[in-house]
Amino acid sequence: MDALDRLELAMIDYDSGDPKRIQHFLKVRSFARLIAAGEGLDERSRFLIEAAALVHDIGIHASEKLYGDCSGPHQEELGPALAEELLNGLGFDPAVTGRVCYLVGHHHTYGDIDGVDYQILVEADFLVNLYEDQEGEEAVRAALSRVFRTPTGRRLCRAQFAPAE
Repeated sequence: MDALDRLELAMIDYDSGDPKRIQHFLKVRSFARLIAAGEGLDERSRFLIEAAALVHDIGIHASEKLYGDCSGPHQEELGPALAEELLNGLGFDPAVTGRVCYLVGHHHTYGDIDGVDYQILVEADFLVNLYEDQEGEEAVRAALSRVFRTPTGRRLCRAQFAPAE
C-alpha cells in the first residue's frame, strides 16, 4: 500500500460515519488526479495534488463543532493544523506537508491562486461541488469563466454539465 492509499484510508477513518464527506473527497481526488494527468504534471506534483485533494476539507468537522457551520473561511482556519498532524503521523515529507497545509488553508480563496497545484485542487473541488450542490447552468457558466483555467478542467466541466455557451 502506498502513501496515498494510507492517507485515503486515514481520511476515511477520520470522517467515519459521514459518507457524504468521504464520497466528496474521494471524488475530488479522482478529478484532481485526472486534471493533473491531463495537464502533464510530473509525479511529485501529482502526488502533492492528490494528497491535498484527500485532506482539503479536513477542517469541516472541527468547524461544525466550534462554529456550528462548515463555511470556507472556518475550514481554512482550522484545516491546516489537522492536516499537518495527520500527514506527519503518516510520515509524509515535510515539504509536501507544508504545501498541502497551505492548500488546505486557501482552497476556498480564489483570488490569488499561486500554482498549478492550487488551481487543480480548486477546479476538482468545483467539479464536485457544482454537482453535489445541484448548481444550475448559470453557476456552471460563471465557474467556467471565473475559476477554470486548465484545459483539462474546462473540458471536464463542459463534458459533465454541457452548458450553453
